[in-house]
Amino acid sequence: MNKKLIRALVATSISISSAIQLTPIAKADMPPAIAILDSALDTSLPIFNGKIIQEICILEWNSCPNGKNFMEGPGSVTLPISMLNNGQGFDHGTGMASVVVNTDPNVKIVFIRIIGNTPYGERQTANEVTVTNALSWVLANKDKYNIKSIAMSQGHHNLGPVGTEYCPSTPNTKNLLVSLTNAGVATFFPAGNAKDYTRLDWPACIQESISIGWSDQYEGISLNSNFDKNSLDFYALGNMKVSIPGGSTKNGAGSSISVQVAATKWAVLKNKYPAYSQQQLIDLILKTGTPTKGSKGQYGQIINLDAAIALQDQNNSVLVAQKAALIEESKKAIELAEAQYQSELKASLDKLNAIKADWAKKING
Repeated sequence: MNKKLIRALVATSISISSAIQLTPIAKADMPPAIAILDSALDTSLPIFNGKIIQEICILEWNSCPNGKNFMEGPGSVTLPISMLNNGQGFDHGTGMASVVVNTDPNVKIVFIRIIGNTPYGERQTANEVTVTNALSWVLANKDKYNIKSIAMSQGHHNLGPVGTEYCPSTPNTKNLLVSLTNAGVATFFPAGNAKDYTRLDWPACIQESISIGWSDQYEGISLNSNFDKNSLDFYALGNMKVSIPGGSTKNGAGSSISVQVAATKWAVLKNKYPAYSQQQLIDLILKTGTPTKGSKGQYGQIINLDAAIALQDQNNSVLVAQKAALIEESKKAIELAEAQYQSELKASLDKLNAIKADWAKKING
């Protein structure tokens, strides 16, 4: 079923079975934050000074720095530099966090580590329960940190045969996405880089997610970016220099990057227009996006944050002007009604006094 139709049919939140603690509401002047679900992070890099507002380790293994499967606070998401750069993908989170900073340095980062490691630096598997635990944490803490969006660059393409309902059935993840949407937090996943022009990676294929494809620096769709005309939502820039643990940079490319770019821009937009629902913001982006296409028949729109804000500010200005005009019109209508009321009241009083005088004259002769 078409993703947009699915969203239109979702009207109520689906409850989550796990108990969630309420958190303090964020201050009105707090900057927007994005929750990144990724491998690990080199928090020592100057680029992240003042940008990381919380660190959380959520794993299925007891391999958080404290020897448990959950840790919160400074030091929760880092690893020794030898492990961060050992070729097992632990450098990925540093790159993705740098994309957020490069896209908008005013957006803060809540980094959630979801990939564990063995004592020898080998990568441990992360299953759906890791994702749902991380999403549940965001749902419980969104107000405390003013989290407006979630970006997870991991995905897999182990899907069903072509022509079948290819998206794996993961109701726990789906239900959490619905609850997050209703709570005002959008969740972004990558379309994937498998050159599949009919299907997206999981969890981007879940209809309740926001799926992002990869556009190049020339605003064209990358040949590597997966595509599904019924499920892909938007494109965003997928080519950018990213930071490496230790302080170097390298050229990065892929829908992992485009997810971070899109989620960061969304956080800015949502923070500027907090009353707007996810569907209203999607509609705004669709109206203002930059059209793009690929050589394999792909098509879509690249998120254009400046155009979206300009259009909405223009619409708001028109609404303000319309409201001001209505206020003036209402004042005139009320003044006219008041004048008519006073005139009719005076006429009634004059008539009443005339009747009284006439009867007094008759009675008293």
